[in-house]
Amino acid sequence: MSILLGILVGLALPVQTSVNNKLRDKVGTPYNSSLVSFIISTVFLACLLLVTGQGFHLPMDQLAGEPFWVWLGGLCGVVFLTANVILLTKLGSAETVILPVLGQLLMGLLVDSLGLFRAQQIPLTPLRAGGAVLVLAGVMVVAWSGQSAAQGQRPAGKLWLWRIVGVAAGMFSATQTAINGHLGQVVGSPLTASMVSFLVGLAALVVLCAVLRVKQGPPTLGQGRFPWWTWTGGLLGAVYVLANIYLSGILGTGMTVIILLVGATAGGAVIDHFGLLGAAQKSLTVRKVVGILGMLAGAA
Repeated sequence: MSILLGILVGLALPVQTSVNNKLRDKVGTPYNSSLVSFIISTVFLACLLLVTGQGFHLPMDQLAGEPFWVWLGGLCGVVFLTANVILLTKLGSAETVILPVLGQLLMGLLVDSLGLFRAQQIPLTPLRAGGAVLVLAGVMVVAWSGQSAAQGQRPAGKLWLWRIVGVAAGMFSATQTAINGHLGQVVGSPLTASMVSFLVGLAALVVLCAVLRVKQGPPTLGQGRFPWWTWTGGLLGAVYVLANIYLSGILGTGMTVIILLVGATAGGAVIDHFGLLGAAQKSLTVRKVVGILGMLAGAA
């Protein structure tokens, strides 16, 4: 049931990406889109805390004895989000997908194998390593499927620095999963841990957007009416982070990352096939199906 939940929540990730892209057209910049999304996520989590009777109490006596990194999950999420925005213009869509996935898989396996961030230690066996390679191969097949020769061309120059940034961004994402998973155990509530993560990320985005506004001036806002679902990205993001915290305590960081990736890749292929949420329509090819099946085999 946990694996099924992870796949279902992973399906929501490309939906959130499409929704936030639409929100970007409304609020002017991807950074403002992320800020609005984080605000909605924080409000949604606050409502859940009130409805469930948990309130906003933090066990500061327990947190005082924890290392400083328990507060950095939200910052890791902001770094991952911002890096993806930049990488898309530097490397193109295929490498922007593949390189962070490579970083997520590497860091997820490192966290499990070494017990980093006080995660449960799970030895790296040849079978686990082979499964991770198979998942990565499946992502590569799906990401490059349908890429024409013209799309595959890149401007000449040294791109390895940006590729390293892409891998590092994925490692930050897996680090966020591990940190928030431990934070959830410390505070005794995935909801409270999610709230802390989003509050820290929100504070960082407020500072970032304020600096950009001073340097670049106010953004140009989109005109006309936008569909109601333009504002739902924050809800999906909150559910995604909440599921990360819950599942990492059951499956471990590496397995949680892999299961969510399977769901996200499959969901992205479905959105492209039907052209949902304003995405450009790209038919589901045999090659994409083979890539997704390969990811499922690797996860298994």
